[in-house]
Amino acid sequence: MITSDDMAGYKPKVISLTKRPGQTFGFYLRIEHDEEGHLIRCLEMGGPAELSGMKDGDRVLRVNGKFVDGLSHSEVVELVRSSGATVTFHTLGEASYKQAKTQGVNLGEPHRTPAVNGTNQHAPKPRLCYLVKSGSDYGFSLRSVKGEQGVFVTEVVPGSVANRAGVNFNDRVVEVNGENIELYKHEQVVDKVKRAGESLMFLLVDDETDRYFRNMNMKVTSHLATTMYLPHEPRIVNLTKAPGGYGFLLKEEANMSGHVITEIDRGSPAEGGGLKDMDRLVAVNGQQMDMRSHEQVVDAIGQSGNKCCLLVVDKDTDLMYAQGKVSPMLFWEEKKDSLSPPSYSEAITFPVPFKPPTPAQEWKKKDEIELKPKLCKMEKTAAGFGFHLNGIQGVLGQYIKEVVKGGTADLAGLKDDDIVVEVNGKNVEQCTHEEVVDIIRGTGNRLEMLVATKNVYVQLNARGTAITRQLLGETSQAQVHSEDQETAPVKERTSSVSSSSSCQSMDERL
Repeated sequence: MITSDDMAGYKPKVISLTKRPGQTFGFYLRIEHDEEGHLIRCLEMGGPAELSGMKDGDRVLRVNGKFVDGLSHSEVVELVRSSGATVTFHTLGEASYKQAKTQGVNLGEPHRTPAVNGTNQHAPKPRLCYLVKSGSDYGFSLRSVKGEQGVFVTEVVPGSVANRAGVNFNDRVVEVNGENIELYKHEQVVDKVKRAGESLMFLLVDDETDRYFRNMNMKVTSHLATTMYLPHEPRIVNLTKAPGGYGFLLKEEANMSGHVITEIDRGSPAEGGGLKDMDRLVAVNGQQMDMRSHEQVVDAIGQSGNKCCLLVVDKDTDLMYAQGKVSPMLFWEEKKDSLSPPSYSEAITFPVPFKPPTPAQEWKKKDEIELKPKLCKMEKTAAGFGFHLNGIQGVLGQYIKEVVKGGTADLAGLKDDDIVVEVNGKNVEQCTHEEVVDIIRGTGNRLEMLVATKNVYVQLNARGTAITRQLLGETSQAQVHSEDQETAPVKERTSSVSSSSSCQSMDERL
């Protein structure tokens, strides 16, 4: 066995990913037939994984410092899931990984697994604590040590507001009412607490949690915190539609942000499920609704069929989360695996790869469809472009998957299984997955894609018709890339984005 000296030539990348509540890390973790290791696949354009520099085909060697190359797929998935909103990977590129395996390099040799109190445990979390004053004070004091950074809690009075809210002696204060105070002077923090009035939202870390985040080189933020100490909880409401519907109205109130539940019918599924008048709707089936239009929210509920899962907050809960400047989706992320139905949890899936239909397959009559591609124009948001780019081993071209409902791609007209023909005016039908990803990454915040449905793509190719913008009445002058940019030479497809046989692989969206 070749060990540490030889491993020096195979330096893994250390990548820390953070996802916001209601989002994923933006990739699939896969095992594939005839391929060793845990593979990174289906990187979401503009997602945390893609932006961090992860590449299709990279192998995951470690999760939060734990060597996973020899573990089962389900064990690795559980390690990632239990990490919460932030996870640290050690990855190795596909070529380096395969070469190391061929040479017998011990990829697990140079790094020791970090431990918490001597044993491997789930990552500790910061705490959100909400204090409502019942008398003259909250029942705690603050201290700081000259020459040392940080303000710490001291003298927590037993039975006091602070004590009941989960505040502990020697906790370090990270945020006050959603504002980071780590660089504040002692007097500034005290003044901020005094000015807060009758309620406070603290983000706190104990010594163990503080040490863990320092060792992982991670910043402590509220969207990584646990909500278990908060006195008010959002509600997860599972509804089954009755013949007359769910039995409530959804409104946008002029003096309130978001979408509000009103006019709940007596004896309806809404009343039985626990919805209350003036509840604010936060999410539908785990998808956050805050930034969506009224029509998009109604459509999201309608798309659920006869069952839907709503995340709602009453006025007190909404105000509490707003004071800490955190989303109630943080509660969903922490509770969904234990409280929500399996269909709303991330589950192992077996995507069926796209294969061109055989001539024997029946198609709609020519006059029933319009044989034209689509030009989809998108502008990146904080959530990215909102789609995955997929490819199949042995099949040229790329296709669209996992279009986020209500996202930029969805609003631009992209649909699952659309075939990608051009990116910013450049034909990519003969390009590798990596080349197309590089083109998209280099576009900045704006992206144009010429795509065609599977049906249209196959029929136009069968006719020998080139799929270009001219079919839409546009000319090549609409190209976004500069005219002096050379077209990439035709190359053979290399590694695939998903396996060529769905029954011989396992993957997990993360």
